[in-house]
Amino acid sequence: MKGYEHQAQYYETDQMGIIHHSNYIRWFESARIWYMNEIGVDYAGMEKEGIISPVLEVHCTYKSMVHFGDVVEIFPKVESYNGVTLELSYRVVDKASGELRTTGSSKHCFLNRKGRLRSLKKENPLFDRAFCRALETDGI
Repeated sequence: MKGYEHQAQYYETDQMGIIHHSNYIRWFESARIWYMNEIGVDYAGMEKEGIISPVLEVHCTYKSMVHFGDVVEIFPKVESYNGVTLELSYRVVDKASGELRTTGSSKHCFLNRKGRLRSLKKENPLFDRAFCRALETDGI
């Protein structure tokens, strides 16, 4: 299975020359949107329909450092989904060595523009089925 690929940029480094910890959360977000598109859930399309998916929680565990120029693959996976909430896990792996660099998770809900909870089962059965398939089959 392929993952979301990212080459570490110079501006993402800190004073010690390693990727600043805050950037991993951004990488998770990019990987989540990529992953959703891969499984058939167009996030831009979801927003056009008035459904947004804010972050409720995010966790990150740093295993080893990523440096400027390193290429990593981020592997998102649906861990739980019930139509109203979605939880994903992430593995950040060095593309060249295969070494695990970081793990994490994020939890999201689905809201309308007024901030009211929405069920994808009712609002968009196509997206609901895509998330259910990803949960059953480990995604892509």
